[in-house]
Amino acid sequence: MSVRVTLNCVLKAKRNELLMSFLAANLPNVRGFDGCLGVAVYFDDENGEMLLEEEWLSVQKHYAYIKHIEENGVLEQLAAFFETPPSIKYFTKARL
Repeated sequence: MSVRVTLNCVLKAKRNELLMSFLAANLPNVRGFDGCLGVAVYFDDENGEMLLEEEWLSVQKHYAYIKHIEENGVLEQLAAFFETPPSIKYFTKARL
C-alpha cells in the first residue's frame, strides 16, 4: 500500500519567482525517483505557505529520496526558501 506524504512549508517572503524556477527544474527529478508515484504543489498565498503532497510506494522509498537530496545538495537549496523546517507527515489510506 502506498503512503501519502505532506510537507507543509512556511516560505520566506519575496522569493516566489526563484522558488517557482527551482520547482520547475527539480520536480521532474522527484517524480522520476524510484518509488515516487506523484507530487502536487499547493500555495496559500495569504499565509505564505506551500504544501507538497506526495505519494510514495513506502515511507522507506521517501527516506531514500530525502537521503539522496541531502547528499547532492538539493535539500539545502530547497531549505533556503523556508522560514523554518517543513512539517512532514506520513498518511496511509483507511480501508473502510
